Amino acid sequence: MAGHSKWANIQHRKSRQDEKRQRIWTRVVREIMVAARTGGGDAAANPRLRLAIDKAKAANMPADTIKRNIDKATGNLEGVSYEEIRYEGYGIGGAAIIVDTMTDNRVRTVADVRHVFSKYGGNLGSEGSVAFQFKHCGQLVFAPGADEEKVMEAALEAGAQDVLTDEDGAIEVLTGPAEFEAVKNALQAAGLTPEVAEVTMRAENTIDLAGDDGARMQKLLDMLEDLDDVQAVYHNANVDLP
Repeated sequence: MAGHSKWANIQHRKSRQDEKRQRIWTRVVREIMVAARTGGGDAAANPRLRLAIDKAKAANMPADTIKRNIDKATGNLEGVSYEEIRYEGYGIGGAAIIVDTMTDNRVRTVADVRHVFSKYGGNLGSEGSVAFQFKHCGQLVFAPGADEEKVMEAALEAGAQDVLTDEDGAIEVLTGPAEFEAVKNALQAAGLTPEVAEVTMRAENTIDLAGDDGARMQKLLDMLEDLDDVQAVYHNANVDLP
């Protein structure tokens, strides 16, 4: 099944993350703490915590830092308590945007998010205004040139919902959130390592933005991602990057 090209946007996002390694650590620490607080500090019994630990290891976070933040979250050490808040809104051309945050001060966070939407051409919407345009799922993306037949066979056998080939040759494996870890492990066991592997909010349909509109949309997304309390930004824009 063919999907819309998104490889350039994925590469842009990865390069921005690589530039901001320290911010990645901050976000991963928050994810570890919330996962441990809500599901317990035993990674073997807490899939969300396992995923957060995987992200921490991928960002080269030391094991003692990971453990210390699990201990903070489970009450073994004094720590800050974070809550998760999701904001929804519209970007350039009516593009849908979801902003997931973790914060110890919701008044500060909503003010910061609203300010960025207003300043950079978007509008903060109400709860549920755009979420219906996204699907909560596991997503594993392989670079153009990956063995499509091998990826498809391993993924579907492990319980993936679908395998899409984008216009530029990238391969996208979609799973249910609960099946994500099993599918990822099966693909890795088959010698297939994805460029992106995450549980995400995936847009059901995309809108194309190019030229000035594309640049404005990318600026809005970049500024939202730069906010300290923001964990992730999801959108349905296919931005034509220069």
